[in-house]
Amino acid sequence: MPNYWLLSPNFICNMLKLLQLFSRFMGRYTSAVVILAAIIAAIWPDTFAWISRFGLANIILGIIMLTMGCTLSTQDFKILLHRPLDILLGTLAQFSVMPLVAYALAHLFQLSPELSVGIILVGCCPGGVSSNIMSFLCKGDVAFSVGMTTVSTLLAPVVTPLLVYLLAGAEINVDTWGMFQNILVVTLLPVAIGCLFNYLFGRRQNFKDIQSCMPGISVICLAFIVGNAVRAAIPNLQLAGNAFALLGLTLCVVFCHNTLGYLLGYLLGSLFHFNRAKRRTISIEVGMQNAGLATNLAPQFFDPLAVIPCAISCAYHSISGTILANLFSAYDRYREQKQTALS
Repeated sequence: MPNYWLLSPNFICNMLKLLQLFSRFMGRYTSAVVILAAIIAAIWPDTFAWISRFGLANIILGIIMLTMGCTLSTQDFKILLHRPLDILLGTLAQFSVMPLVAYALAHLFQLSPELSVGIILVGCCPGGVSSNIMSFLCKGDVAFSVGMTTVSTLLAPVVTPLLVYLLAGAEINVDTWGMFQNILVVTLLPVAIGCLFNYLFGRRQNFKDIQSCMPGISVICLAFIVGNAVRAAIPNLQLAGNAFALLGLTLCVVFCHNTLGYLLGYLLGSLFHFNRAKRRTISIEVGMQNAGLATNLAPQFFDPLAVIPCAISCAYHSISGTILANLFSAYDRYREQKQTALS
């Protein structure tokens, strides 16, 4: 006898609430989930072997970008027309500060060509989707954040391969055309499809319910990407013979890269007389990159060892972004308490 109860409104409603709760949980603990995936991949590499075996890495990243596109509305694109100068300055900062800082750090720490191209690739990627969430949490300018992320993602198929070639092409072979095609297919196309879905179905309650579950899907997909990248990099890390030293050095570079991105982004906002909300947003947007994209690109176009800075950045950017947003919020609470005490 068919289980018609599975199609009952009550069952579907309860399952939806459960999925929404799960999605909120995953969104809140993104960093922990990504780190857990990396640990599992390091201890039990075969856990994520199915991703490479069936060639699913690009599809998984495409799903992440599709969820991003489904959250973009026509109103978000109107922001680009109403605030072109702000978003232009922010995007220029994003595609100049992080690539140049990555290049400088690679030479300062005398990284190998494989590790150098990994951190440079992270610096040349567009802004991460989670940066929009961080801007919201710290009372930043969310519309500004969404505008910067959208523009940098649209420019990424051309700008990212070109910057990697200019900064790392002298030390390592860079397949710019292959990277252009890959980024176009796994980022721009899914984002465009997601935008179309949102335009056609955005007012329907069923679609809004699906949207509420998308953060959880994105986090799971990101964990799969990191786990697969770590699994692919471990054999090369073991062959290097000094795995702990390389990991320590790479973590130090990632920390400096990310922190300098936050600081320089905030200073640029101050230089252009942005208000506090916009300074916070440009700081987060410049410092947080789409390291998931870098983690996906690295094993396809470079030595598997290049994955290490990308995978570490993928987890660390989420952690540091959350910490920075909380620090901004704590500062606001301190100011409010101080003003209350004075009055």
